[in-house]
Amino acid sequence: MTNTARSIALETLMSVLQNKSYSNLSLNNNLRQAKLSVTDQNLATNLVYGTIQYKIYLEYQLKGLVKTKLTEKYLEPLLLMSIYQIQFLDKIPTRAVLDEANKLAKKFGKHHSAGYRIVNGILRAFVRRGEVLPNKKDEVEYLSVKESFPKWLVEYFIKNWGLKKTEKMLISLNQPAKNSVRLALKDQKQTFFQLKKLGFNPEPSALASDSVILSHGGIVDTSLFKEGKLTVQDEAASLVVEAFDFKGDEEVLDACSAPGGKTVQIAEHLTTGHVTALDIHKKKLNLVHQNAERMDVADKVSTKAIDARKADECFSKGEFAKILVDAPCSGLGLLRRKPEIRYSKTKQDLVNLQKIQLDILEHVSGLLAQNGELVYSTCSISIQENEEVVEKFLKSHPNFELSKFKAGNLTSNGMLKILPDSYDSDGFFIAKFKLRG
Repeated sequence: MTNTARSIALETLMSVLQNKSYSNLSLNNNLRQAKLSVTDQNLATNLVYGTIQYKIYLEYQLKGLVKTKLTEKYLEPLLLMSIYQIQFLDKIPTRAVLDEANKLAKKFGKHHSAGYRIVNGILRAFVRRGEVLPNKKDEVEYLSVKESFPKWLVEYFIKNWGLKKTEKMLISLNQPAKNSVRLALKDQKQTFFQLKKLGFNPEPSALASDSVILSHGGIVDTSLFKEGKLTVQDEAASLVVEAFDFKGDEEVLDACSAPGGKTVQIAEHLTTGHVTALDIHKKKLNLVHQNAERMDVADKVSTKAIDARKADECFSKGEFAKILVDAPCSGLGLLRRKPEIRYSKTKQDLVNLQKIQLDILEHVSGLLAQNGELVYSTCSISIQENEEVVEKFLKSHPNFELSKFKAGNLTSNGMLKILPDSYDSDGFFIAKFKLRG
């Protein structure tokens, strides 16, 4: 049996679900080796991310149907992937799903394996019985299964935003991520026109002034991307740099820079100024260099491999007019884009990350010049990583104060939180501090 979309998807799911591999890296590697058609690549991608996204729901559908221990490694991923197709992919007939599942069971099963009979029996039993869900009276378990989020996360959302808002957010986070790109500051009208000409049907973002939403993917294969006319960046993420008030001649520190999207965005706003990009991982700084080269701002960017918590050992007090701390975080705002995050994070992670975030702010804040601007951001929506960090930082640094800012089409008195259902974007948090003169 040659490689097919489903066999590649199954191999990837086995790696992700059992070996904790990164879904994007594992999938991309498998696709690269398989050389499938674009249509089959899209199907494999859908099967991998869809199955991971709805894992809790899909596992719940197996309740009462599995009569024996699933000893062979491919069995559970294959069953989950097959039920995902039956429940969520309307254009694929159920008989085709069953037929393909049987073929995969024969391919992946051991010699004399009973896997074929197990898969066939369970899937046919599921088709006869149909979907099962918990009782709606148990709001947490019902939402946990129906929208496929861990119970602790559902409880956390309800506690902070209430039941109705939680339902809206969970539904939104299960929708496909938009194809959002940020246009380079130069020649935006011409780039927009070229996007139309290429059939990407660009629509201006309702959120960010330099972002547009494309009707489909594939932008990285175009000359527009390769020549640095635009870059792939979520519209909420692009607001972070817009929170600064640039003059153009500033020395800027990007304390947690890789892969460099915001570093490049800062550099685009500079004329005679310069941005120093830090990252704890030297290899990741290669991505910053590549992004800066592609976007034609490399002459305004330098990098240094260092933990941001040691920045005050390398730079002078008051050296930078502007500092960005796009802090390491739980990524709870990226659940639409990275579905496995929902299974890998715990409530304790929010507490642990807060300590790191405050530590970074402690060590970089002394590098800010008088009347300078410090922007703190996360791609998380948790209270611990955002509002609590701001509160604790201000309490221990009375010489700092929150500062009003405008970012894209939004204004803020100093803190801005974008929830994922508000604009169907990534969830993001931005706070802007000013050092009193």
